[in-house]
Amino acid sequence: MKTTIKEEGDKILVTLEGDLDTAAAQETEKDFQTLMNAKDKNIIIDCKNLNYISSSGLRLFLSLLKSCKPNGNSLTLENLNDNIKKVFTMTGFSSLFNIK
Repeated sequence: MKTTIKEEGDKILVTLEGDLDTAAAQETEKDFQTLMNAKDKNIIIDCKNLNYISSSGLRLFLSLLKSCKPNGNSLTLENLNDNIKKVFTMTGFSSLFNIK
């Protein structure tokens, strides 16, 4: 799992590549601490190269979402493939997140 984070003005662009399984979620959680501590940013996560997400990965996304509002951040998920979209739909996460 590879996580790339770039800050550009009021935006934080995050690119996820690989499988966000239980083992990868622990490392990705460390990477996401920057996002969870950000203030007044538009966080955009590009999931074009995210192949798989486990329940641990979903929990991580939910934790990030919960940290956004109190910090004045917005969160957008982009380019979810069909398998990831299906997981988000089945779990009800598609109604919680701004997905483009």
